[in-house]
Amino acid sequence: MAARLVSILPRFAIVTFVFLFATAAVTFAAGKQIASNPGKKAAAAPAAPPTLVVPDVRNQAFVFAKGSLEDSGFAWRVAGSVHGFAANTVTAQSPAAGLRVIDTGAPLVTVTLLRNARYAEHGAPEDASLLRGTKIQLADIPASPIVPARRAKAAKPAATKPAPLTPPKVAPPKKQERAAVSKRPPAFVVPGARREPLNEMPLPDRARLLGRFIESNPQPTNANVKHWLYQHEWIVVGARLGWWHGAEALRILITDDAKAQTRWGVGSRSAEVARRALAAVEARSR
Repeated sequence: MAARLVSILPRFAIVTFVFLFATAAVTFAAGKQIASNPGKKAAAAPAAPPTLVVPDVRNQAFVFAKGSLEDSGFAWRVAGSVHGFAANTVTAQSPAAGLRVIDTGAPLVTVTLLRNARYAEHGAPEDASLLRGTKIQLADIPASPIVPARRAKAAKPAATKPAPLTPPKVAPPKKQERAAVSKRPPAFVVPGARREPLNEMPLPDRARLLGRFIESNPQPTNANVKHWLYQHEWIVVGARLGWWHGAEALRILITDDAKAQTRWGVGSRSAEVARRALAAVEARSR
């Protein structure tokens, strides 16, 4: 019995050794696999979508308000019983000025207008922009809303204040603009009217550019005619507000309308609007 036990022990020791070796190998392989396959890195946060800030177009003539909206990346439409004629005034807008919205393509701003009885309404109204409006989606962090008139005084910041979203209506021009103001004095002053925006080309230059546009576009496409009417309204309204060299711009505009009549078959009615505006501007400029 003892001899048999002695013969079995070496075999048992060998089996035990093999078992322990195999267990250690499996444990090592598992540990190596875990070490070589760590948890996946956290996915990078998606980039924030681009945003736009809704400009304040309240109390502006419609012809200027729609330009400000388009320049800021927005589409627009007119709501209510008063339609989109150049001299009508914006009384309300939605969304509110100063809100930050996600750039969904051409976020749609709705404006409500007040009829300006001093100016006749000619032609067809423009109640929607050429850009097709997209959905308004507010950004997570809204910009500070623009609050007109009564606003709490804030501490003066050390840095320079950012430029306003739209040209100031009442505030005096900045120092760097005074030289430009002196070069473009108004022909007359209309109380409460918007000043000529100095970041826009003078009215005579705009009228000359419009003439070249008509000459280079022989076909009266919908886009060409709308561009002509938009520029025409801008010049007429600006001249009636007393902007620099408005009478000169209207004389050029009348020749532009003659070109439009010759090339496109339209323009005679617009020329009559420009002539009436020229008579009114010349009378006030005396």
